[in-house]
Amino acid sequence: MKRERTFVENRRKGILDKIVSTPGIRVEELAELFDVSAITIRRDLQFLEDQNMLTRYYGGAAPTGQACRIGGEDEVQMYRTLIARYAASLVEDGDSLFINTSRNALGMVQYITCRNVTVITNNGRAIDCEHPIGVNVFLTGGEVRYPKEALVGEFAERNLSKVYARKAFVGCSGISSECGVTTENANEVNLNELMLTRATKAAYILADHTKIGHNSSFRTCRIERVTHLITDEKAPKDILDVFREKGIVIHQVTKTDVFEY
Repeated sequence: MKRERTFVENRRKGILDKIVSTPGIRVEELAELFDVSAITIRRDLQFLEDQNMLTRYYGGAAPTGQACRIGGEDEVQMYRTLIARYAASLVEDGDSLFINTSRNALGMVQYITCRNVTVITNNGRAIDCEHPIGVNVFLTGGEVRYPKEALVGEFAERNLSKVYARKAFVGCSGISSECGVTTENANEVNLNELMLTRATKAAYILADHTKIGHNSSFRTCRIERVTHLITDEKAPKDILDVFREKGIVIHQVTKTDVFEY
């Protein structure tokens, strides 16, 4: 499994390098170059676009500014990847998980190596998300809202209110002691809150350092409701100290972290 994941990651890095070095290269050319199907290339391009590394257009893709920095990942994206990997390391055999519409939270799925894991999500992008054997994905259903492809509304809320999961992994737009966990989308608030309250073992907020101490428009929950926060080493120490005083367990990833799979 580890070897297969490494192969996919190396192919995606190669695709990104090729797009940077050969502007205008087509999907068909990439498929021939990497000896895979055009469908596989399109999935890889979608993954890279979700990571803000490129912008897709009909028949091909163009690199974003981030794609040309720090070996294909800028610093923030590097930390987001490390957060996703760390979150995946918290998953155990037989776990059921809530994952919200956060790209970072959904990104953890590809790193899960445990068996018999059930993911319940309102993230429509999960349909195209590659996941290991042993991980089963269930969508909440609901109204699709673009551009995030979020599944929202009463239908999604009603379905989610009928299930529990052992753990929840919820991304956010901001988290502060004053406003708690916040999001940019009002129609996601109830679903995020349901995931946090219906997690029977642990609920984790995923937020890189750019979101610590920042507030967005709509509150998912008060800071007192947060029990675990996964962030990175650049998060402001003074704010994290306040979080710790409120009983929040802080998990911080660093550039030197290595996760075994």
